Amino acid sequence: MSDLANDSRWRAGWFHRLVANPRFQGWASGFPLTRAFARRDGAEMFDLVQGFVQSQVLMALVELDVFRRLRSGPMGADTLGRALDLSSDRMALLLQAGAALGLLKRRRDGRYSLARKGAALMGVPGLEAMIRHHGAFYRDLADPVALLRGKDQTELSQFWPYVFGVAAEIEPAVAQRYSDLMAQSQSLVAQDTLRTVGLNDVTRLLDVGGGSGAFLAAAGARYPKLSLDLFDLPEVSPQAVQRFAETGVADRATVHTGSFREDPLPKGADAISLVRVCYDHADETVTALLSKIFDTLPSGGRLIISEPMAGGSVPSRSGDIYFAFYTLAMQTGRARSAQEHVNFCEKAGFKAIKAHRSARPFVTSVVTAQKP
Repeated sequence: MSDLANDSRWRAGWFHRLVANPRFQGWASGFPLTRAFARRDGAEMFDLVQGFVQSQVLMALVELDVFRRLRSGPMGADTLGRALDLSSDRMALLLQAGAALGLLKRRRDGRYSLARKGAALMGVPGLEAMIRHHGAFYRDLADPVALLRGKDQTELSQFWPYVFGVAAEIEPAVAQRYSDLMAQSQSLVAQDTLRTVGLNDVTRLLDVGGGSGAFLAAAGARYPKLSLDLFDLPEVSPQAVQRFAETGVADRATVHTGSFREDPLPKGADAISLVRVCYDHADETVTALLSKIFDTLPSGGRLIISEPMAGGSVPSRSGDIYFAFYTLAMQTGRARSAQEHVNFCEKAGFKAIKAHRSARPFVTSVVTAQKP
């Protein structure tokens, strides 16, 4: 190691030891030139500490249906408490917390109304269902060190059994449960994907692992001449058939059943999409799937990968915190960076690979590729 590198490491270590010194922190919080930074760091660290409490406040507001009750107009803690079987002081505690989070507003007369963020929460498809679903995720995170070391079983792994390739063992009720949740959250993913990738030059789109058909229905609505193919487990196909009928694309949509692990993919599509599929599965499953897609596509055919992604060399809050730990709790798959997807596509033989800039990385990011 060079003298310059040694010097830089020593300087960094000295600085970190200084900042970690309680006496220095006490001085910095009062000194005019440093107090703004010290106080900001302190506030941000406290926000990390109370983050779980904030998420549980949100959970309580959703479970008690407070947002919908306030949609008709302002209400007081007494009135809401009686309706929800809570004492007025406990109801007031929750409403105050909701106001502190910017989800509610406290009025001068002491009543509470919806704030803009609280109203917007109801307008995001599937968000309330996802918040309720997070109870299982939070329980898996109750001991994060045990999760990192590898728990024998997690709740999320039981909720999403299809990722282990056990299609034959999935009960219809379970398939309905996870398909409903995926479909509810898929609307925003479809919006952002279709804003990023144009399909004007595509005649037939195959969505592999397409679930109940939410993405294909959105694509079909935007492109009236586009033929649609869906490939997924037989347990979820009835929901796709129903969705296509309800959205008016049934006459140009075909549902194929099977497992992409074991069965050949339908041929004839000049574009194949993987929407929130790769991050559910291990590297070897993804690389095998990409090779299968490459063999299925014609020359010039396109691949579209759309899912939340990790930040890689620039860690992201959504990809490297939320989705990284969510997939860890699922006990299969992982959040990958766009560059990792690019590398997998190159290995499969694709060219013209592009990682697109994401407008909302917490919703989805997109990588496209082409078969030469």
